Amino acid sequence: MEAGARASAAHAQRLAEGGGRRRVTIGRGLALPEPDFAHGVALYLEDLSVSFDGFKALDALSLTIDAGELRCVIGPNGAGKTTLMDCITGKTRPDAGKLFFGSTIELRRFSEPEIAQMGIGRKFQKPTVFEPLTVLQNLELALAGDRRARASLFARLSGEQLDRIDELLALIHLREHAHRAAGQLSHGQKQWLEIGMLLAQNPRLLLLDEPVAGMTDEETERTAELFLSLQGRHSLVVVEHDMAFVAQLAGAHRTVTVLHEGRVLAEGRLAEVQADPQVVEVYLGR
Repeated sequence: MEAGARASAAHAQRLAEGGGRRRVTIGRGLALPEPDFAHGVALYLEDLSVSFDGFKALDALSLTIDAGELRCVIGPNGAGKTTLMDCITGKTRPDAGKLFFGSTIELRRFSEPEIAQMGIGRKFQKPTVFEPLTVLQNLELALAGDRRARASLFARLSGEQLDRIDELLALIHLREHAHRAAGQLSHGQKQWLEIGMLLAQNPRLLLLDEPVAGMTDEETERTAELFLSLQGRHSLVVVEHDMAFVAQLAGAHRTVTVLHEGRVLAEGRLAEVQADPQVVEVYLGR
């Protein structure tokens, strides 16, 4: 936790010094705004609402994620967790409310690809990797930059790129499997590879949907260690049903958010939400 706190402090200092006013250039010179985290907020939602044929998937939901924070989001099926991620990434357009990335970017103004380019990465429950390619080639394809025609797969990597890939291989515990086809990996290893592919794109905010589903106990523990090592350098929102995994991530001090019927039912330290009678009734008691 001390290492995470130091990383978080350094992250905040870098943000304050940089001012968060650079712009990201993609495609044919299209400039996108760089998120401004100088005020310490990575994601801000206010009264976000989404309805599908009269059903309120999100009902005036308000939520704040701090820069460098690791936040766990739990709740029963139908609570609005997936819709929340869909709104953040631009897959679903909210009917009403505010949705800010940093203090200046209103995400509702941008498309799904633009939101991804600005630094929001999402991992779904089922891993999506290029199975015929090696682990190394998967990471190579994911590196941020011009990937038109996937020419980067056949180009000679720079020393900096090689160092970055080596760093990612160590981080996701796949250095020994670098030249192995991704399709030969275990389910948990494929999950790690996809996380590595996301990290290769230098996201500022990571959305992780049930990342340990189907993992062994050992793989789950290693994944918790990985996520804890990322806090401070990235903001993470982890949606998960595995309460033992949530406990590993949340510890005694991190905030856990409980969603129910499209609203925040409870929020606070894990022990606090676990003791909340409403949370027990609608979720933990089932």
